[in-house]
Amino acid sequence: MTRYPSSKPWTRWWWFNTRMTDEGMRGQLDWLRAAGFGGVELAFVYPLPDRDRGPKWLSREWSELVASAKRHCDALGLGCDFTFGTLWPFGDSRVSRRDSSRTFNGPSLQRLRRTWEAPREGRVLDHLSPGALDRYCRRVGKALAPALKGARSGLFCDSWEVETPGLWSRDFGRVFRKRFGYDIRPFTDTLDHRPHERYDYRKLLSTLVIERFFKGFTAHCRKLGAFSRVQCHGAPCDIVAAYAAVDVPETEALLFDPGFARIAASAAALQGTGPVSCEAFTCLYGWKPWPGPGPHQGEEQIADLKLLADALLAGGVNHLVWHGTPWSPPGSDNRFYASVHAAPGGALEPHIPAFNAWLERCCGLLRQGETRSDVAALLPLEDAWMLGELPEERRKPSARFHWELHDARPAAELKPWNPLWVTLPFLRRVRYEDRRLACGAARFRVLHVDSEWLDLEALMEILRLARQGLPVCLKRRPRQPGRRQDPQYPDLLRELCSLPNVRDRFCDLAPGPGIVTGEDVPGWWCRRAGDEHLLFFAHPSTRGLTYPMKYGQSSDAIAAERPVTLNLGSAPTELLLRFPARGSLAFRVSASGAAEPIDLGYIPPPPTTGSQTADG
Repeated sequence: MTRYPSSKPWTRWWWFNTRMTDEGMRGQLDWLRAAGFGGVELAFVYPLPDRDRGPKWLSREWSELVASAKRHCDALGLGCDFTFGTLWPFGDSRVSRRDSSRTFNGPSLQRLRRTWEAPREGRVLDHLSPGALDRYCRRVGKALAPALKGARSGLFCDSWEVETPGLWSRDFGRVFRKRFGYDIRPFTDTLDHRPHERYDYRKLLSTLVIERFFKGFTAHCRKLGAFSRVQCHGAPCDIVAAYAAVDVPETEALLFDPGFARIAASAAALQGTGPVSCEAFTCLYGWKPWPGPGPHQGEEQIADLKLLADALLAGGVNHLVWHGTPWSPPGSDNRFYASVHAAPGGALEPHIPAFNAWLERCCGLLRQGETRSDVAALLPLEDAWMLGELPEERRKPSARFHWELHDARPAAELKPWNPLWVTLPFLRRVRYEDRRLACGAARFRVLHVDSEWLDLEALMEILRLARQGLPVCLKRRPRQPGRRQDPQYPDLLRELCSLPNVRDRFCDLAPGPGIVTGEDVPGWWCRRAGDEHLLFFAHPSTRGLTYPMKYGQSSDAIAAERPVTLNLGSAPTELLLRFPARGSLAFRVSASGAAEPIDLGYIPPPPTTGSQTADG
């Protein structure tokens, strides 16, 4: 299945519940195509005050309107995806009480507001019920069916945003008892103080979320002749396995820091799938609750966007979806309250075509071949599942719990080998042969494990691979999480630690000198395409980029030099990276190691305000 054959960026197209015309739609789509966008994602949101409302949600008139937009896109050569619902998470006013999300104490009190149906509220769908998902997908899919004709579309699921504390399903207790051998219900009121029982609860919850929702949603998308594009972050599950269960994994920035993108990129590499998508430029300078607007909305600086894009590309992203473009017919100036303003009339308008052309070149480069990585790093899920809420100083609008993994980053010592995250499902199916750990198109030479807690199943798989000869860096001696402590765990751990190919220092196992080495190396990503390698280097000032950006932060992106060594050919290549102000670099490296610069062809204009401090 071809997904996003063009590397042009897309934009989320905010469809407010208001009267729309074919003429207005054509005008906006013409502008988007001229600005270098490759497609749109229709996102169905709230009515605007003092405006005529559009057709009723999922009505025949609504279906005809959406299908008309798709036909316009097809005629212009633009792609067209659809948010599979109104607002987020999935749900609406037609979700029955039986099909609504549940907690330990019965039906959830969470409601959807500011949807297409506002002021009418909607129930949140029970994401742990296959039957509820089936009924919802049949209903929404039927309404979208006319629009799914023509060019293939993606169906989009936004970040989780289901209220997770106490999440439950009607059969959860029965399934839990069968799996773990005890009843979880006596502990539901005290899970915050019982980390081992809470771990067991979260372990089963992860399985149900992936099997019943993410895999189920993807199966429904394919039945409709479409594919799934999903933001799995925020879900209480093994997020790498969740991302691998969908057709196009999508991360998000800047409510999520750029380094978080490595999780989605890892899943894509392990599955051998295509694009790694990103909802980009969300709440760039901070978030303000509805009705907003967010800080500096309509005054965004293109150099700041380019700085963030640099960091995302160096984290494995190769398909960007702007967040976003509001439905705004001629003569109006509509804004979505929490996004950059990619539309006529904003400060970005004159700069978008050149910036989009640069994004197209970079994403096209980073889609060639497959990701090159020499080290697999075990994502410390058990550590996160054993913990509760984040301390107040580490929270942000998109992060409340440790298990959301906002701060998950591979150890700094692994950076020269471009590490990818792995989790238990991948350890179960990998094979170690020809001195490589093979998973999809990915090939690793070392497994790195740095966890305080390690599940028995994961320990057994690591031991299996280590017995076959896989070098394993076990930084700490982990403990078994969960209520039931298996008596064989200490013996298995002792055997693992006794093997000559298992060490606690990575330098004793390091697979060669690293792909890219040097002091103070900026962020980078590597793709292998046949006998060649393709390298992208982000500007050094992207290091530590976090939410929220300073307005004009790209002033820090001054001209800089960084000496590096590339170890990609038959001999090492010494290279001096010369970054222009606000610029990034790319190279094509031959089998012999010769590095040829690739002209990316774009430097944004300097920002009008910001810090003048250089990086390092």
